[in-house]
Amino acid sequence: MIGYPIIMKNKIILPFVKTLHKRFQEPSPLIQVIIGPRQVGKTTGVLQFLETYQQPYHFANADDLIAPGREWLTLQWQEAKRKKALLVIDEIQKISNWSETIKKFWDDQKRLNQNKISILLLGSSSLNIQKGLTESLTGRYELIPVFHWNYLESIQLKEMTIDEYLQFGGYPGSYTYLADTRRWHQYMVGSIIEPVINRDILAFANVKNPTLFRQSFEIISGYPAQEISFRKLLGQLHEKGNTDQIKYYLDLFAGAFLFKSLEKYSAKNYKVKSSSPKILPMCSALFKLSGQVGLQEKIPHMFEASVGAALARGTGKLYYWRQGNYEVDFIYLNNNKLYAIEVKSGRKRKADGLEEFQKHFKSALPVIVTRDNYQDFIKNPEDFLLSVSS
Repeated sequence: MIGYPIIMKNKIILPFVKTLHKRFQEPSPLIQVIIGPRQVGKTTGVLQFLETYQQPYHFANADDLIAPGREWLTLQWQEAKRKKALLVIDEIQKISNWSETIKKFWDDQKRLNQNKISILLLGSSSLNIQKGLTESLTGRYELIPVFHWNYLESIQLKEMTIDEYLQFGGYPGSYTYLADTRRWHQYMVGSIIEPVINRDILAFANVKNPTLFRQSFEIISGYPAQEISFRKLLGQLHEKGNTDQIKYYLDLFAGAFLFKSLEKYSAKNYKVKSSSPKILPMCSALFKLSGQVGLQEKIPHMFEASVGAALARGTGKLYYWRQGNYEVDFIYLNNNKLYAIEVKSGRKRKADGLEEFQKHFKSALPVIVTRDNYQDFIKNPEDFLLSVSS
């Protein structure tokens, strides 16, 4: 886990800054790529890193030009070579054929055995960046994921209760408007959700029916940490869709760091693939943007979702489990350890799912997360799992 922000000289230092310093102290670092949702501090963190970076660097932002292309990127590369400097490009996804160009620069200097120029890339469109990486830069890069701010991270910036965080938390820029719910909502929609949907997804991915896609966003937002069948999702759409469309939309939402679709855990792989998804918002505040009523009834689900989002930051595989009336909120498989995690969020259960799960999977380690140990959990979920299950 990367950690959480620290305050230094009255400034919040974002956690991935330390990671950047460590990576670029190595003799021959790979291309470092920062990805994550919009408005969570990626550019801010990079600028913090450069303030204390002890070597020459060349920083360029592709957002400064209307249509930056290969020529512009070549100029930035040549300037970095002249300075023998780290090359940092922000909004890299705005450059046409950026991944092929970076690949050529990287491979040429390796082939010619030249002094290696290190590269740091970041941008606001995670889907576009991820596609470029997988198509052209395989084996040449490392990812540094940056996530929505969790509760401990958020209270470094703004005092709030856990329930306030569950309703409004995740995007630090929105915390300025917590006293004015209408203004908070306008900021979230206008500055985050609409740009993600329009610029990062619809302008990039092959979505044949944008209206249906938007409807699916609103519906999915209303089911935080809840299992829902594809049939039920389709039944709520105003226009005709199909299961393959919904699965595709869920993949796009996942790539944009909005939702993660959890599969049901099973020892039989085909059952996993055919299960109804459990919708995990990567930011619990997305429910408030759905326009659906019943906020107080959803608070336990939003608490559960915040636990799931913290687990999703880790290196393991995340599932849920249900059999009849028995259920376990999250199944986490990591380092050959199987954790069965129940979230005591205030909603009633029909049966003790942990005990039933252990009957089927005897090696499973039971873990219970409550409001009392929630802060200990989100400091470092994987360390927490080890400590309470050992």
